[in-house]
Amino acid sequence: MRVIDAATLFAGPSAAMMLGDFGADVVKVEHPRRPDPARGHGAAKDGVGLWWKTLGRNKRTAAVDLSREEGQEILRRLAGGADVLIENFRPGTLERWNLAPEDLRKANPRLVVARMTGFGQSGPMASRPGFGTLAEAMSGFAAMTGEPDGPPTLPPLALADGIAGLAMAYAIMVALAARERTGRGQVVDMAIIEPILALLGPQMTAYRALGVVPRRTGNRSSSNAPRNTYRTRDGRWLAVSTSAQTVAERVMRLVGRPDLAAQPWFATGAGRVAHVEELDEAVGSWIAERDAAEVIARFEEAEAAIAPIYDVKDIAEDPQYRALGTFIEVPDEELGSVTLQNVLFRLSDTPGEVRWPGPPHGRHTEKVLREIGYDAGRIAELRAAGVIA
Repeated sequence: MRVIDAATLFAGPSAAMMLGDFGADVVKVEHPRRPDPARGHGAAKDGVGLWWKTLGRNKRTAAVDLSREEGQEILRRLAGGADVLIENFRPGTLERWNLAPEDLRKANPRLVVARMTGFGQSGPMASRPGFGTLAEAMSGFAAMTGEPDGPPTLPPLALADGIAGLAMAYAIMVALAARERTGRGQVVDMAIIEPILALLGPQMTAYRALGVVPRRTGNRSSSNAPRNTYRTRDGRWLAVSTSAQTVAERVMRLVGRPDLAAQPWFATGAGRVAHVEELDEAVGSWIAERDAAEVIARFEEAEAAIAPIYDVKDIAEDPQYRALGTFIEVPDEELGSVTLQNVLFRLSDTPGEVRWPGPPHGRHTEKVLREIGYDAGRIAELRAAGVIA
C-alpha cells in the first residue's frame, strides 16, 4: 500500500505513521525550505529533533514545493500510483493548486483522500487555522480537567492530535475496506475537534436529556468512587480505580470498611459519588499509613485495581513494559541509534515493525521521483529551480 503523507505536525502524520508501522510504503512530502515543524518540536540531540524520529519513522521523505506547478505535477504523479493521500492544508488549498480530490480521483479512482483539518471542510470556522489545543478547549476537555476550584486545564501533550490520528488511521482502513467491495476510493473529511468528543463520553446525551454540564473534579470521577490519587507513607502517589462494582467492594473490605460497602447507596456508581468524601477518607487514610510496596501488594492480593504514578524514568524500568517489548532500540543514520516506542498492538500473523526512524529532510526525493518517471536531468533542473530539495 502506498501512502502519500502531505500533512504537517501531528494528527495527519500520526495516522501515516501508524499505517507505515504495518507495512505501508509512506512517502512524506515536505516543503523544500520549510520542513514539517514537527522536526523542531520537543527535545533535540545534536540538533536533531527526537519527536520527529518517532513521527517520521517508516517514512521516506521527499522535499517538494507544492505551490509550484512543477511540484503539483509531482504530487499528481505520486497520487496516480497511490492508495492514500493524507493532507491537512486549509480547505480550498488543494483546489487552488488544481489538486482537488475529485480531479486526483479521476486519474486514480481507487485513491482515498484523507483530509485532516481543525474544523472540517465546511462550516463557519472551516477556513480558520486549527490545532489540537483548540480542540481540547472546544470539546469540553479543558473545562472538565483540573481541580474544582482551579482553572480549566489543557493537557501537556498533543492529545487531540493523537486521538485524531488514531481516528484517521481507522477511517482510512474503513475506506480501504469499502474499496474492496466497490473498487472506488473516497474522501475522508475529519475535523480534529470531533474525535476527542467521542472519548469524553455521552456528555451531549446527558446535557440534552438532563441539562447536565460536567464540572471539574480533579482526580475524582463523576461516575464512580473511590477513584483518586493517594499518597503513601513513603511519599509515593498511587492511583486507585473502582469502575467495577465488585472491585469497589474489594477495596472497602481491604481498607477495613465493609460497613460502607454494605450501604444501599454503595450499589451504584452515582451513589458512591454522592458519598465520595467518606470513601476517599477511608481509602486515603489507610494508604497513608503504609509504604507503597505494601499497599500495591495488598491490593494485588485483594484483586483490586491500583497503579503507581509513573514518570518516564519509572516507565523505563518497569518489568511489564519490558515484557511487552513496548520500547525498542533502532539504528539511526544521524544519531547512531534511538529508543522508540514499538507498534501500538501485537498481531499474531501480520505483526508490524519499526523499520527505521524519521529520516533527514529530503533524504529520498531523488529516488521517489525516479519511481514516478523523472530522469536525472529533469531532477537536476527541478532542484536548481528550487522545486525540490
